[in-house]
Amino acid sequence: MKVNSTELQNNFGKYLMLAAQEEIIITRNGMEIAKLSAIRDAVSDCGTVSGMVMEKVEAYSFYGGRKASYEEFLKLTEDTEERYEYIDGEIYLLASPKTAHQIALTELFVIFYNWFQGKECIPMVAPYDITLKRNPEDINVVQPDIMVICDLEEKLDKNDYYQGVPALVVEILSEGTRSKDLIKKLDLYMSCGVREYWIVNPINKEVTVHLFADNDISNNITFKKDEIARSCIFEGLSAELDGIFK
Repeated sequence: MKVNSTELQNNFGKYLMLAAQEEIIITRNGMEIAKLSAIRDAVSDCGTVSGMVMEKVEAYSFYGGRKASYEEFLKLTEDTEERYEYIDGEIYLLASPKTAHQIALTELFVIFYNWFQGKECIPMVAPYDITLKRNPEDINVVQPDIMVICDLEEKLDKNDYYQGVPALVVEILSEGTRSKDLIKKLDLYMSCGVREYWIVNPINKEVTVHLFADNDISNNITFKKDEIARSCIFEGLSAELDGIFK
């Protein structure tokens, strides 16, 4: 996973913990300058590093331990009701969310739905596939909890699937998806043209808003309980955290 040096400096503790799970390449001005990785001998099968129990993100290796192709992902998911995401060649089975997640999702979507009434952009809620491409060969499929789409009619294909890039996406963290949302999806959204990314944390009762520009984080701010989270790209769109976390 690649992370720019500014983001690493602002959130070093987070990335230090996540390095136990995957190698992190640090970039500056688009160039790779360093690598952050775990001392493998210190990692047990239970994910323990120096006495800390690390969360594991379940990636499903259906193909003998190798990464799956996009075509294999499509074949796996074509006739199933299960929800999957496909990121960097890994297939992730989405577990049923817990109550705090669903309360935050419901409250936040109501705010988004009401605010966007009569406006050009449309908020959508999961499950809804979003296909993102870093390049024609690097195809990823995700299901953000909430996404704001401003070019829906222009980007619908003949099968009624959206093929564009949302302006804003929201992911609500859970124990099983925290690392994926904080690292893999942040990098994916930043690289593929998403302009704003909200990370909603029901555990800490915080909302972090990332603003992206030129494939980098141009600004980010964390709102805590009793504060009001505000969008950077949609002036006036805001959410009181007391109302989201109940």
